[in-house]
Amino acid sequence: MSSSTAPLLKQPGREWPGYSLPVEEPLRLDSGIDLGPFTIAYQTYGTLNPEHSNAVLICHALTGDQYVADPHPITGHAGWWTSLVGPGGVLDTERYFLICANVLGGCMGTTGPKDIDPATGEPWALSFPVITIRDMVRAQKLLIEHLGIEQLFCVIGGSMGGMQVLQWASSYPEAVYTAVPIAASARHSAQNIAFHEVGRQAIMADPDWCGGRYLSLGRNPSRGLAVARMAAHVTYGFDADFQVESYLRHQGSTFVDRFDANSYLYITRAMDYFDLAAEHGGSLPAAFAGAQPRFCVISFTSDWLFPTSESRSLVHALNAVAANVSFVEIETDKGHDAFLLHEPELFDTLRGFLTGCAEHRGITRFWG
Repeated sequence: MSSSTAPLLKQPGREWPGYSLPVEEPLRLDSGIDLGPFTIAYQTYGTLNPEHSNAVLICHALTGDQYVADPHPITGHAGWWTSLVGPGGVLDTERYFLICANVLGGCMGTTGPKDIDPATGEPWALSFPVITIRDMVRAQKLLIEHLGIEQLFCVIGGSMGGMQVLQWASSYPEAVYTAVPIAASARHSAQNIAFHEVGRQAIMADPDWCGGRYLSLGRNPSRGLAVARMAAHVTYGFDADFQVESYLRHQGSTFVDRFDANSYLYITRAMDYFDLAAEHGGSLPAAFAGAQPRFCVISFTSDWLFPTSESRSLVHALNAVAANVSFVEIETDKGHDAFLLHEPELFDTLRGFLTGCAEHRGITRFWG
């Protein structure tokens, strides 16, 4: 693996702000295919302390990316977690070293179906190998090792990010001190798989999809991708005062400016495949056998994409193996997206949990 980083991540015809890690050694995927070489794009905030004990890995959701607290390079919008990240914030950049990587299969710098297949000189498109949440985490582990971090202080994320948190805790328990899955579950429900399939069909029915080869042909299935995003937002929930039609159209139209349609197909399928119990003979407690991290599991009352019942099942599995786990259900009308919005009880819960764990580990502000 290369040991160098660069201030700009280059893609054909584009440079993304941030850092990149070129990985030369092939990564064995769950599909049995060796992917390599490939690139991991990431952002960092704050400073790694001399003990390398204050690193926090932020795992982004389906439509997120590595720009947690920076203006988005395409849309110019503020980072997706600026409510939490910054000096004195819940994820305090004067205490923690924050890392967020674009997931494998993504479209913001980490290798995915829009990138060039070295074997053909054309975009991978549908020849890109199938990926899983576990593959995404394997790639993240390479990045963490490259940064010289043996144990992350925390792995945190919501929705698909929460799935990655759980995979980290299961696959690399010794490398995680605290784990915070928010609005997530240990498997994707039949309902969620069905909504994802509706979205995928909308993309593939767009005449501009061209069997996935739209980039080579200079086309873009923007209408299908917008409909897919609209269908997903139906599941998130929103206040009755919203003008629903205009809200959904806005979500769909803004999304197509920054996301790749084939990446959407691949990443939604990775979420659909996710089932921690299935990886361990059908036993969810077995997925966390010998679990070392301290867990804080968080759900929202109005979230029917990942309802509280699924978080409770996760907590029961962790209790079954005597894991150190806290659980909080937050009363809110903001639906699944509550973890991205201004939610004071969420902020208080996270601040209390992380501060207590940081003090226990000896991580202080204004160190050095």
